[in-house]
Amino acid sequence: MNELQFKNYFEKAVKTHSVSLVKIAFTYTKNIYDAEDIVQNTFLKLYEKQIEFDTDEHLKAWLIRCTINSSKDFLKSLWNKSRGDMPEDLSYMPFENRELIESVLHLKKNYRIVIHLFYYESMSAKEISEILGISISAVEKRLSRARKMLKEELEKGDNVYEKTVQGLI
Repeated sequence: MNELQFKNYFEKAVKTHSVSLVKIAFTYTKNIYDAEDIVQNTFLKLYEKQIEFDTDEHLKAWLIRCTINSSKDFLKSLWNKSRGDMPEDLSYMPFENRELIESVLHLKKNYRIVIHLFYYESMSAKEISEILGISISAVEKRLSRARKMLKEELEKGDNVYEKTVQGLI
């Protein structure tokens, strides 16, 4: 692949996958600015290594895996631990989704990521298991537990999101 072809390939990857990768990173960091930085670094890795994938699905899987790894590294970093908790910025979210998103963000990381990949990225349990390096049954169990926790959390509220809860089950 020549330089111009890679540039077009890279630009298409950024346009196609940026939003979903920021959402994935956000499920870990709970901060939109940190999530954007992580995704920027992920695309920088792709550009520097000039990796070419056979299919868009392989590219997407690599980008997601890279984003997850970078998010975990960020959370383990001394800088992140020393700065203290930052307020969760949900101002960019549509108001009608805010309660659901807040409930998802209160889940443990291993539940947040499977919920995001399954519902927001429309990935199958098999695809999620391959990306996360866990068994399909572990993915299904995490989804089941996460749904149950979300249902309990959302039912505590004012029942505005009852249809959303029903949609998760």
